[in-house]
Amino acid sequence: MTHSLLEVSYLIAAVTFVVGLKMMGAPASARRGNITAAVGMTLAIFATIFLFTDSNGASLGNLPLMFGAIALGTVGGWLMAKRVQMTQMPQMVSFFNGMGGACAGLISVVEFQHILALQADTTAAYQPTIGMLLVIIAGLVIGTISFTGSIIAYLKLEERVKDLVLPARTIINLAMLACIVVLGWMFVSGQWMTSATLYLIAALAALYGLLFVLPIGGADMPVVISLLNSFTGMAAAFGGFLYNNNVMLMGGVLVGSAGTILTVVMCNAMNRSLWNVIIGGFGGDGGSGGSSSVQGTVREVKASDVAILLRYAGKVSIVPGYGLAVAQAQHVVHELEQVLEKLGVHVSYAIHPVAGRMPGHMNVLLAESNVDYDKLKEMEDANADFPTTDVVLVIGANDVVNPAAKTDPQSPIYGMPILDVEMAQNVIVLKRSMKSGYAGIENELFYRPKTSMLFGDAKKSLSALVQEVKNLG
Repeated sequence: MTHSLLEVSYLIAAVTFVVGLKMMGAPASARRGNITAAVGMTLAIFATIFLFTDSNGASLGNLPLMFGAIALGTVGGWLMAKRVQMTQMPQMVSFFNGMGGACAGLISVVEFQHILALQADTTAAYQPTIGMLLVIIAGLVIGTISFTGSIIAYLKLEERVKDLVLPARTIINLAMLACIVVLGWMFVSGQWMTSATLYLIAALAALYGLLFVLPIGGADMPVVISLLNSFTGMAAAFGGFLYNNNVMLMGGVLVGSAGTILTVVMCNAMNRSLWNVIIGGFGGDGGSGGSSSVQGTVREVKASDVAILLRYAGKVSIVPGYGLAVAQAQHVVHELEQVLEKLGVHVSYAIHPVAGRMPGHMNVLLAESNVDYDKLKEMEDANADFPTTDVVLVIGANDVVNPAAKTDPQSPIYGMPILDVEMAQNVIVLKRSMKSGYAGIENELFYRPKTSMLFGDAKKSLSALVQEVKNLG
């Protein structure tokens, strides 16, 4: 009876995962989807604690330790989530993802120690299957790579670690992977099935994860975060195999597949292969290239001039970027949108798939300020509208609107689909200065005849625009 209740609980939890993931596909239902999946996970955890029994009918022990760990993790996660700023959301995602990878790797270590304990018992002639050992190694390697890679991504997003491109790094990384494969095979075949071999493989995987992420530049961070997320999901799925736990397997498969699909979408949005992202170093030291300087004149305007353009425009498009998040100006830009809409101006937002520091960063940012999701246009739809748009406001975005992606074959971003804001009648760029974007590439757009620059903090500039537009009435 207890076992049946456990399986039913797992089934319900798996259904909530699927339903929750589906609901997360739309901002209007994303919050409820997150809660739905969390409820399912809570059910799975407590069902395991209270309903699981082993082959001898024994229940789980160490309940105080488990509940203490749950309480500690719950409080820590709650405090981090409540205090994190929107600009730091990518860092938090990377950190939490790294913790998931670490847990998956530790599961492999613990289960191997369990195997050794069974073998040491002279009354039990126990021999693990090749499949079990393969799962242990796969979970250890993928989980450890995800852990160290995610922590390096976190530190790079925090700007505590700089890009580091080693000479012949591709050869070094491939050699390390070859060593991991060879040692893994020797472990699985039983020739070197020892704790020392397991820890050596873990050390090599940890070093590989570090060297894998270190050279990758900031402009590729959305892809890296998504890829590492899929790694963690796969590692968790291997843990489900080890424990013959269907809900853990289902959760890992969902995370892994969703992360993989999102990685492919990110790569397509940049018109680059995943291999090119991994070895290309775009946005870092390896991403320099293209024109060293752009010829032309920058035209600076005042908030009052921009307000007149906005007040008497028929259609306005807003392009959000990381600078909007840094200035925490999402609420002000929503206020500007509302003021313009009351005056009969049609306002929409053009969202590039890799704008910001993580997949969907701009969508989450605008959702926080209650922007209507119907006003958010994907790149293809936004590009089709730009020729009939009177004013485009580019707020903190740089590389995703850089015409060099279409005009300069020497540029590292050449071939990447961009938002064609230059097709609009007027382009207003809100920036603090003429400093290049995260990819370290100068932007030709700033020197185009249709472009004007409104310098200053984005939040202050937008607040000034709101007041100026209100004055025009």
